[in-house]
Amino acid sequence: MKIMQIVIFALLGLVLYTAGSAIYTVSEVEQMIITQFGKPVGEPVTTAGLKFKVPFIQELNPIDKRVLEWDGSPSDMPTKDKLYISVDLFARWRIVDPLQYFLRLRDERSAQSRLDDILGSETRNAIAKHELIEIIRTTQDRVPLRDAFLTEAERKLDMGSLLPIKKGRKQVEQDIFTAAAEKVQVFGIELLDIRFKRINYNDSVRPKIYDRMISERRQIAERFLSEGNGEAARIRGNRVRDLNKIQSEAYRAVEEIRGVADAKATEIYARAYNQSPQSVEFYEFTRTMQAYKTIIATGTTLVLSTDSDIFKFLKGMNAEDKN
Repeated sequence: MKIMQIVIFALLGLVLYTAGSAIYTVSEVEQMIITQFGKPVGEPVTTAGLKFKVPFIQELNPIDKRVLEWDGSPSDMPTKDKLYISVDLFARWRIVDPLQYFLRLRDERSAQSRLDDILGSETRNAIAKHELIEIIRTTQDRVPLRDAFLTEAERKLDMGSLLPIKKGRKQVEQDIFTAAAEKVQVFGIELLDIRFKRINYNDSVRPKIYDRMISERRQIAERFLSEGNGEAARIRGNRVRDLNKIQSEAYRAVEEIRGVADAKATEIYARAYNQSPQSVEFYEFTRTMQAYKTIIATGTTLVLSTDSDIFKFLKGMNAEDKN
């Protein structure tokens, strides 16, 4: 009886192990390839649920059914205008033909490696066919935000204006996507999307780019400075002209006023000193004395003729008058 019980338990365990090897489950996020002696048999299992297979001789090979990520490493590559840039790319993909995928690639690691080759090659080809501005710019009609803050002088210099482009970054991404999607189809892969994550200047050319930017800004500054100096010279010229005009008009007004004043003074003097012969004589005497005060000073030597009007008062002076 003990031997019989052992045999029954052994047979029951064998049946349970065989049933467990024949039954498997497929989750919602995977699909299954069944292989027999290393070769796929039957159609791929793509629906979730409880499934059956031949025990022991058939093996399960799960394949992910979700959207997968490919994130490439930054690579240096030249543009059409011979500028080296560092391009960082990412993509999304999924497995749509699991049998073809299994036969050609087997696992996700091989798929990632093949995507590295294909996407890297197509990206390099697309970058080499376009100038840098085509890769940087998004659309043809985009207006930079700083245009709203430019002065009138800066607008005249076309500062902030964008160069015309033919495609733009979105179209370049679409070209890479179209070329790469066709090549990965043979591996049972569907390429869903591709985008530039980062585009930056190569370290070797970055100083040259910065120097060129500085040179362009310096040219703009020199142009502003030149226009400013010209405007300053014009303002200074107008100031000198206006100042000379004001001074000449003021001088003319002063001379006119002075002339009128002199005429008025002369008229007053004439009325005051022509009232009688004595006043005329007194006026002549006072004016002569004023002339003496102006002409004769300490150490002055004066030579006069005896019949001059200035000498006649000196001639009439004697020693007693001097004392």
